[in-house]
Amino acid sequence: MQQNLHKDPAYGWVMVAVVFTISALAFGTLGSVSVFLKPLAADFGWGRGETALGYTAISFSSAVFGVLWGILADKYGTRWFGVIAAVVMAVSLLLLSQQQSLAEFYAFYFLFGAFGTSMATTPLYANVAFWFQHNPGLALGVAASGGAFGQAVVPYLVGLGIEEVGWRQTYLWMAVTYLGIALPCGFFVRESPGRIQARTPQSAVVSTHNFALSETEAVIWISIAVIFCCNCMAVPIVHLVPLLTDQGYTLEYAARALFVLMIAGCFGRILGGKLCDMIGALPAYMVMSFGQTISVFWFAQVQGTALLYALAVFFGFFYSGVMSSIMVCTRMMVSPRLGGRAMAVTSFFGWLGMGMGGFMGGYLFDLNGTYGWSYGFAAAAGVINLVILCLFWLRLRLQRDLTGTNGRHYLSAK
Repeated sequence: MQQNLHKDPAYGWVMVAVVFTISALAFGTLGSVSVFLKPLAADFGWGRGETALGYTAISFSSAVFGVLWGILADKYGTRWFGVIAAVVMAVSLLLLSQQQSLAEFYAFYFLFGAFGTSMATTPLYANVAFWFQHNPGLALGVAASGGAFGQAVVPYLVGLGIEEVGWRQTYLWMAVTYLGIALPCGFFVRESPGRIQARTPQSAVVSTHNFALSETEAVIWISIAVIFCCNCMAVPIVHLVPLLTDQGYTLEYAARALFVLMIAGCFGRILGGKLCDMIGALPAYMVMSFGQTISVFWFAQVQGTALLYALAVFFGFFYSGVMSSIMVCTRMMVSPRLGGRAMAVTSFFGWLGMGMGGFMGGYLFDLNGTYGWSYGFAAAAGVINLVILCLFWLRLRLQRDLTGTNGRHYLSAK
């Protein structure tokens, strides 16, 4: 309690800005897969399911290597994570500009995820989370909104670049730009005082965990839910641009719709994080998941610019709020000593869900020649996620009743 009387270190907001920027570039590449999908498929004769596996390659490698980086971050800190991620992201994009086969396409995106996205996101989010004792949800929401901002701006610029200079030159310009922006930011990464203290031998015997359930059980519940909510959100992220161009819209129009979705997502991540501070992380996660689920099915049904953009704004806000809520849930339910590993594990299952959703969206399209089943699959995954979250909430309520403790500290962020 004494620690809460002090102000949070001002450098925490520098870290928020740094992580916002680096994660914007990492997630921007993830989002731009949807814009590259049809040009690459047309040039090489690949199916959409095959091409969408590029998204899966990033997701899978980010999942697997993210756990490794989470362990190393808890043990040694994240001081050089930003620098390494910046270099590898640029190299991966340079290699993608020279690709000649599907195997190379997968390999270079796998590299981007393994040493780029996985180092630039989850370990640095965990770093940011423990800079703040006051309103950690807001700080995490602002940092995480960089991902949504990147997924708005980068795919839109990629769409313009492909139409002007082709996909190879666009990859090349991305490589140069990423190195110029991300590398300087990487040198500003610092570890939070709380995380440094948690690694000292004296702190090993002192538990700062005050959550009602064990850290292991909490992470398991979150991880299971995350698989399905990320299946739900991945389908529009990967397949909105192809869906719209199939309906006769131009690539620029389709990329602009994705831009609108992700800009709404910037506000969703910030306000989703703040909502966690106000009503609690788990209730906020449930609210945001409900909004994501009820909106995703309608992408394959609506026609007309006004309705499409309204749906993009609605889905973008709630899907991004889900992302913030997941991270704040993990932040509030584990101690600083295990923060990197806990976020890495939940992110592992999130990346698996994202990869599965991106692939299934393309696979179901290839089977049926339409996106109706793809978006139906996304909605079904969202419903399963909501059921799991309701069961988690009931488990916490039961634990409160059994122990006779006040549940406010785990059903809310306070």
